Amino acid sequence: MTTLSVSSGQCLRVLRVFPRRTALTPTDDMAVVGDPPMEGMRPEADEVHVSCTFTWDRERAEYLAQAWGQYYPTVKLGGPAFGTPVNGFKPGMYVRDGVTFTSRGCNNHCPFCLVREREGKLREYDEFAEGYEVNDNNLLQCSQHHIDKVLAMLRKQRKAARLSGGLEAARVTDTFAEALRGTRISEVFLAADHNDSLKPLERAINKLSFLGRDKLRCYVLIGFNGETIQQAKARLLKVWEIGCLPFAQLYQPPTDKRITYSQEWRDLQRTWSRPAATKAAMKCPK
Repeated sequence: MTTLSVSSGQCLRVLRVFPRRTALTPTDDMAVVGDPPMEGMRPEADEVHVSCTFTWDRERAEYLAQAWGQYYPTVKLGGPAFGTPVNGFKPGMYVRDGVTFTSRGCNNHCPFCLVREREGKLREYDEFAEGYEVNDNNLLQCSQHHIDKVLAMLRKQRKAARLSGGLEAARVTDTFAEALRGTRISEVFLAADHNDSLKPLERAINKLSFLGRDKLRCYVLIGFNGETIQQAKARLLKVWEIGCLPFAQLYQPPTDKRITYSQEWRDLQRTWSRPAATKAAMKCPK
């Protein structure tokens, strides 16, 4: 059962509620997606925390807070979409077990990203929870000492490491690449969100090529700032040619209103975010 310690020393039973299920949503019995179930099936809890990641889910999250508030006396609404301050990290609380954050924030000012606005400048955690999946926003902005600590932690895990936060390609060094050689790797995610990021990506992949395409994923933001579908296709193809498996993401603005993309855009995103579909489109073995 997920508990939360308070200043009195009491441990509160916390039920976490999410507007949608994602790859990071917890799967324990005290994590629920959507509306409250019927009477007799609702877990016992001292508090309900409705956690919302995406701004376009805020209306849904507000509705869920009211819905769960009919049955529980204390319901709290928060998460990245509501600008909730990030104070530390409790593993398994709002993301599934195995995922950890060893740093927060970022020093970049990317126009399509809210990390700097929401979390501030990069700050390292001197002590961090262990896990096999590191989801830091910009791990490679951390000090070499911190990166070494993170990699040492990953080598102790039973599962192969997954660096899913999106490494800044321009910061991939020979030293970092060599350190990964001694680490069991499941996947490493980089990012190529605009054309200027392609050359740094190519240099990074040259250093990491020993991992092979299947372990080298790359977030590719598409549809931002008037980008045409032809331009997006060209950038996705270039990422493939460099040696990565692209993970296409359709841009959505930091507001409650989502962009409604055409079927052609949605098909493009689907094809270039699923490895099997991407390989089929490129006519290569799965």
